[in-house]
Amino acid sequence: MLDFPRWKVLTISIGIALMVLLAVPSLIPKSVRDTWPAWIPKPAINLGLDLAGGSYLLLEGDTKDVAETRVEQMREQVRSEMRRAPKIDIGDVSVQGGKLSFMVRDSSKVDAVREKLLTITGSGVGTTGQREWDIAVVDTSRFELTPTEAGIKQAIETAMGDAREVVERRINALGTVEPTVIREGGNRIVVQVPGLNDPTALKNLLGKTAKLEFRLVDTTATQPGVAPPGSILLPYADGGGQIAVQRQVMITGDMLINASQSYDPQSGAPGVTLELDGAGSRRFAKVTQENSGKPFAIIVDNVVISAPRINEPILGGSAVINGGFTVQSANELAIALRSGKLKVPLKVVQESTVSPELGADSIKAGITASIIAVVAVIAFMILTYGRFGIYATLAVIINVLVIVGVMGMLGATLTLPGIAGFVLTIGTAVDANVLINERIREERRRGRSVIQSVELGYKEASRTIFEANVTHAIAGGIMLILGSGPVRGFAVVLLIGIATSVFTAVVFTRMLVTIWLRRNRPSEIHI
Repeated sequence: MLDFPRWKVLTISIGIALMVLLAVPSLIPKSVRDTWPAWIPKPAINLGLDLAGGSYLLLEGDTKDVAETRVEQMREQVRSEMRRAPKIDIGDVSVQGGKLSFMVRDSSKVDAVREKLLTITGSGVGTTGQREWDIAVVDTSRFELTPTEAGIKQAIETAMGDAREVVERRINALGTVEPTVIREGGNRIVVQVPGLNDPTALKNLLGKTAKLEFRLVDTTATQPGVAPPGSILLPYADGGGQIAVQRQVMITGDMLINASQSYDPQSGAPGVTLELDGAGSRRFAKVTQENSGKPFAIIVDNVVISAPRINEPILGGSAVINGGFTVQSANELAIALRSGKLKVPLKVVQESTVSPELGADSIKAGITASIIAVVAVIAFMILTYGRFGIYATLAVIINVLVIVGVMGMLGATLTLPGIAGFVLTIGTAVDANVLINERIREERRRGRSVIQSVELGYKEASRTIFEANVTHAIAGGIMLILGSGPVRGFAVVLLIGIATSVFTAVVFTRMLVTIWLRRNRPSEIHI
């Protein structure tokens, strides 16, 4: 028991001192922290939506168009694949009734076409191996491709997963602190942004699909409201009617590497500057060289932003969108394009704003509850176990500071359930010391010496303490993995509290008891 080496004492003391120092920024108001020199690290706990106030949005994905979009995308894939060597001549690829069909001009090439289609229609859904597309041959030479139910479900799952990532990138681009973006069910996304009290800009940003396309304007269109074959009609963003554009897309948003808000050097009007990747730059240069003098349309979310004329080849791989933007709308569009397009449109089905005053009241109530819990625990431990109760008290105080320090170091978010976990951790932190002290009492009643009683008390109780906390940690880990929102906030505090309370209650108090016994060699203890 008395064999507690000096290096271990120094290591524990330095480790606890560092954790306490890390806790300091979280206990200082942000207005004061901001005045500290930049070279001083300021790791602090982030406050969740329920404590800091902010905006809550529940977004729902409109997945009914996923199947239709999938068929349209397959139309382009089929055309491209049939043009690859060995090239196979096919008729017009049409879409009707959720099916894609086309005629093979040479019926002897049916098997070759099927082989090509198998390479572009996927290898199967997940581990089930179910095909994503049904491929059928009608009238010996007409192919029909129909998306299967398993394929559509897989597409919806992928689209919603991508949408969650896009939403998170867009919110992070706003510069908000610790937003929470999680999936809920099959087609919903929960967004919580602490500190954002006006969700209007956020809704506008998240409502953009940000599907960017460059298409050539069909100059052969002569009748208003009628698109020539191979073209479609799209509306202008300013409500100025419709324009016919070719179905074939020149450039898509997938070729974009950056988008930023800018100003027109001549008019000073806000706009958005686009930078294309290598493949996009080469294609843009080629198309503008071949179509000099013709207009092309810049389209976002199937709305024509502008349709400038190509005066000369554009070789630099960049373009500017001007379309009557304000600085805010141009910046929102740049963020949306930069973060990628949404594969499914999202609409807000529920929103709420949490007042910061409510969070302040919760923090005040949590601090009050924590102080009452600490004082009650301290009084009970000192009255019951004397000196050993004082050691347990020090362990509780150190435990609180270490939890704060660890959470600040990890940048963890404290929520209202997290405060509940905090108070619960304080209440249970002394359980270990109660077990140890009761074991020491028991050994003394059996007639063992002070040193033997203390040694056996820590040895026998430690096994029970570790086993009990392992089961708590398993429960907390499951909540962290499977839970979301408030449940995860509670689990984070609980797991940190389990680790720190075991350390302070067993290791830290044992160190204090050992130092006291080594110095005083008492023949009796009051416990």
